[in-house]
Amino acid sequence: MSRLIVVSNRVNPPSGAGEESVGGLAMALAAALREYSGLWFGWSGQSTPVFTGQLSMQRIEGVTAATVDLEESDVEEYYNGYANKTLWPLFHYRTDLAAYDRAYGSGYQRANRRFAETLRPLIEPGDLVWIHDYHLIPLGRELRKLGLKNRIGFFLHVPWPAYQVFVTLPGHRQLVEAMFDYDLVGFQTEDYRQAFEDYVLSEAGGEKVADDVLRAFGRTVRIGAFPIGIDAKDFDRMLKSTRARRMRDLMTACTVFRHLIIGVDRLDYSKGLEERFTGFERFLAANPDMRREVLMLQIAPVSRESVEAYQEIRARLDALSGRINGEFADVDWNPFRYVNKNYRRDELAGIYGAARVGLVTPLRDGMNLVAKEFVASQSPEDPGVLILSRFAGAARQMREALLVNPNSPDEIADALRRALAMDKAERIRRWRALHDGILQHDVTAWRDSFVAALEGAEERRTALAS
Repeated sequence: MSRLIVVSNRVNPPSGAGEESVGGLAMALAAALREYSGLWFGWSGQSTPVFTGQLSMQRIEGVTAATVDLEESDVEEYYNGYANKTLWPLFHYRTDLAAYDRAYGSGYQRANRRFAETLRPLIEPGDLVWIHDYHLIPLGRELRKLGLKNRIGFFLHVPWPAYQVFVTLPGHRQLVEAMFDYDLVGFQTEDYRQAFEDYVLSEAGGEKVADDVLRAFGRTVRIGAFPIGIDAKDFDRMLKSTRARRMRDLMTACTVFRHLIIGVDRLDYSKGLEERFTGFERFLAANPDMRREVLMLQIAPVSRESVEAYQEIRARLDALSGRINGEFADVDWNPFRYVNKNYRRDELAGIYGAARVGLVTPLRDGMNLVAKEFVASQSPEDPGVLILSRFAGAARQMREALLVNPNSPDEIADALRRALAMDKAERIRRWRALHDGILQHDVTAWRDSFVAALEGAEERRTALAS
């Protein structure tokens, strides 16, 4: 078996058997690495006045992690700048928020070059290199410049935007050209894969050599859709933990005689939180008979506080949540709780399990593992209902959810009424189909399908060339 080298912007393996408050990407990568010898490489999250390239190595929960500190200018221009002020809003269709600054682009290229120079000595012949997400698109090219001949795969966790949106990025052609230094490029859904293909054929003068192979810039690359899943077995174990059961009991006691509606998202403009809050407000206004029967809990940990757009959305959400409670609360009941703190994954599992409705309504999302974790947390005998944005990648797999247009507060309000009125038989039927899909398309299937495609990518290209 080949050794697997996983590379991502941040290295954050869970230190408590998957129970710490870490994101879906971190959990997925840790699960992937446990099955392979190898290591996880990336930024430590720390800055230093001068970049030295000195590595820190540690082993956590069966995962070997190698991290490097970045220079302060790299953090500002590469991470806060190009990654989070340029690519993130662009890939989520918020061109109005995208900042185009040459210093950001230079910092992005410089940081990727430094990552490559630090990583290259760690890679042995025969290793498979798997690079993740929009922060590191040029890394494959930088490794090739250093003479690396190994198979290198790239997986994009966020959406790939439509052709007309992507061409608004200055230097868009150079970014796509760098992706042709990979052997395999993976996307979350067929829609995103098709959008990338459309750009290559329309803008880059490329050609489609086969259903899954494109040629452009004098090179070929294999592309595919590899929808990510959760670690279903580990999540089931976590549901049985003391902390998860305690949190479920606590939420059940807090919402006695009422139905809990739960939303869990990082505080981000792509998550549709303003539209969601307004949708709940309209539900309360339109259904006075159901007001005291519900409680909505929105957990939204704050992120990227140094970015102005995130400061602005936090202020708007604070005002909106206050308005909802001010308008509809009574002396013995508040309809809405809005919490800006992190919870452990086992605690979240308990909260999900106590909810009658999971409200997952991003305006645009690569996949969204919260939707899958909500379904995995439900009782088979009396499951809750998932309301899901049709613009989340998960919607392609989770058709039995109530799919909504997240831009429409009225549609969200209507879906809430339908979910709360849904009889048990329909809830069970929908949950079973969703749960079967989660088990079938879990993180192991995602990992194995991508790694198998990467191992076969060179042979596929060679066969087509002959």
